[in-house]
Amino acid sequence: MSAPSMRGPLRLVISDVDGTLVRRDKTLSPAVVAAVGRLEQAGLPFTLISARPPSGLLWIAERLKLRQPMGAFNGGTIVHPDGTILTADRLDPDVAARAIAMLAEAKVALWLFAHGKWYAQDAGNTHMDSERNSANAEPVMFHDPAEVEGPFDKIVGVSDDYPFLATLDAKLSAALGEGATVARSQPYYLDVTAPGADKGHGIEALASALWVELDEVAVLGDQRNDLPMFARAGFSVAMGQAPEEVRAAATCTTLSNEEDGVAHAIDTILLPMVKAG
Repeated sequence: MSAPSMRGPLRLVISDVDGTLVRRDKTLSPAVVAAVGRLEQAGLPFTLISARPPSGLLWIAERLKLRQPMGAFNGGTIVHPDGTILTADRLDPDVAARAIAMLAEAKVALWLFAHGKWYAQDAGNTHMDSERNSANAEPVMFHDPAEVEGPFDKIVGVSDDYPFLATLDAKLSAALGEGATVARSQPYYLDVTAPGADKGHGIEALASALWVELDEVAVLGDQRNDLPMFARAGFSVAMGQAPEEVRAAATCTTLSNEEDGVAHAIDTILLPMVKAG
């Protein structure tokens, strides 16, 4: 697969996790692990940005032997691979209260992330087991949101009614305005994070930590919450199964995550850039 050139020399690769780096069952394939190793051997740093909490990234960092800071909560929290939190941008209490009230009124399942914990309202939700794997944590169950104290890193509305969640996305975005970032990290997850907690700002923070310009960054992703980083990075790769609007926004497209698309992109697109440079 050939790919267009990027705006600057390639000096950093940042990947989304769910739907991109890992397979549907949340596992890392040996092919992806080996390909990331080849990037590092070529002298090209690799790191992660994800809607996941830090706990969901640390085991991946260990498996991939990552040394660079990572972006959790869509970039709102910058965390070192050893678990040290470097910076954290959390929701304003009033904005969080409005978001929780709107999601509760909409009768979607409500998840809250605060103080390094995942709080869940509906034990029978079909996505609980998946989130256990993603967050690498067990939920703390609650009945009334008032039981959970902020500040909140992330608030999530969960629903398998995708059109309804898309409508709720627009309503929440309009109501909260510049007070929050509202985006779907999956068709069934509606995330609310702090204003600067989007992947565009997130990759800027990660690049800055390594003294790299955004034009020198390549990113990989698959969902609408990846669009802010696609718009700011020098080069972007969409996964093969990504929605059409995400693929259209990327510089190029690779295979799906089930087909080890990250490994394919590394070997056929990114490593050739390094060698050509």
